[in-house]
Amino acid sequence: MRLDPHEARRRFATGRVASMATLRTDGTAALVPIVFEVIGDRVVSLVDPKPKRTPELARLRHIARDARVSLLVDHYDEDWERLWWARAEGVAQVLGKGPKRDEALARLRAKYAAYKTLEDAFGDAVIVEVGRWSGWSAS
Repeated sequence: MRLDPHEARRRFATGRVASMATLRTDGTAALVPIVFEVIGDRVVSLVDPKPKRTPELARLRHIARDARVSLLVDHYDEDWERLWWARAEGVAQVLGKGPKRDEALARLRAKYAAYKTLEDAFGDAVIVEVGRWSGWSAS
């Protein structure tokens, strides 16, 4: 059954990992798993200091070119009556500093134990202003 926007947002916020889709130059979707926090109708994420091939992440380039993104949190259970998914669609911006980035870091540190132990070498924040919450639940 379809979830109303408030329930979709509530379930999305309970997730630990989301898949974020950005658009490549050829119009195809690029998916990447992210950790996140929901602040009102915003979804925030940070480029963390884990080793990466390059700090020039594709998702940041994609957002700079086309800011439309979609994020998905899903819950799987062997009891299919417990299946659900929730989606957030919106417009993203990348912030290297400022109060929104600082708030994102503080909220992510509160949600994820690993963020509390990582040094302060976090990169840019991705802030998604959600325009549409949607979802589905088997029950």
